[in-house]
Amino acid sequence: MFRTKKSLGQHFLKDLTVAQAVADALILPENEDLKVLEVGPGQGMLTQFLLQKENIDLTLIELDRRLPDYLKEHFKDLKDRVIEQDVLKFDFAAWTDQKVALIGNYPYNISSQILFKVIENRNQITQMVGMFQKEVAQRITSKEGIKAYGVLSVLTQVFYKAHYLFEVPPTAFDPPPKVQSAVIRLERIHDYDEIIDESLLRKIVKTAFNQRRKKMSNAIKSLNLPLEELSEDILHKRPDKLSVTDYLDLMQWAKSK
Repeated sequence: MFRTKKSLGQHFLKDLTVAQAVADALILPENEDLKVLEVGPGQGMLTQFLLQKENIDLTLIELDRRLPDYLKEHFKDLKDRVIEQDVLKFDFAAWTDQKVALIGNYPYNISSQILFKVIENRNQITQMVGMFQKEVAQRITSKEGIKAYGVLSVLTQVFYKAHYLFEVPPTAFDPPPKVQSAVIRLERIHDYDEIIDESLLRKIVKTAFNQRRKKMSNAIKSLNLPLEELSEDILHKRPDKLSVTDYLDLMQWAKSK
C-alpha cells in the first residue's frame, strides 16, 4: 500500500510466518504485562502478531509520518499508543519508569545505532528482539575465536546474553534487500554491573580491535599502560581471541594503573 522510503532504510516485512516467528521470540512473563515498544512497525505486519499475545503492553514508535494514521485506523486498540518519533532520539526514562522490551524489523542503516541506544538504556531495556542484517547479527552474537567477533560482540555481551535465533531470506521483504537478514534476542544480565567502567572498557576494546590482526602487546600499546605486568597469555593473543571476561579483567587492571 505504501511505497518504501530509501532514506529511512525501509524494507517492509511481508512474510506472515517470519512475522509470527519474530513475535514468538519475545519472552513474555506469565503473571504480569511486559511493556513492549515496537520500533518501525511499518504497516503492522509484526504488530498483528504481537497483539495476539497475552501479558503484553504494546506501544509503537514510527518515524515515517505517512504511517501513524494508518496504524491507528487498523489497530483500534493502539490509537493512543502510536508515537511519531525517531527511536534514536526517544527518551525512555521520560516515557516510563517501567522495564521495557524492544522489538522490531530495524532499519539496517541505523541498526548499530539502535544497538548502542539499547546499551545506553540498559537499566530499562531488559530484552531486545529484532531483525538485523545477517553480518551485523553475527557480530553482535559471536563468541571469541569467530571471525565476526569484535567491538559489537564485546560491548553488547557485557550487558546482555545474546542469542542468534534464525535467518530470513530477502524474499520475506518488500522490496527485497540485497543482503541476508537474521533475528536475534538480547536478555539483560547484571553479572558485571558493579565493576564496569564503560568509558575505559570501550577505549580498550576499540583500540584492540582497530588492530585485530596484531598481538595484544602491539594492539593496545598506544594506551601507554605497563603492559609488561600483563600475563603472556593475554599479551600474545590477538584481540579476537580474548573473551568478554578477559576484556573485563583487562579493564579492571587498567583502572588500577
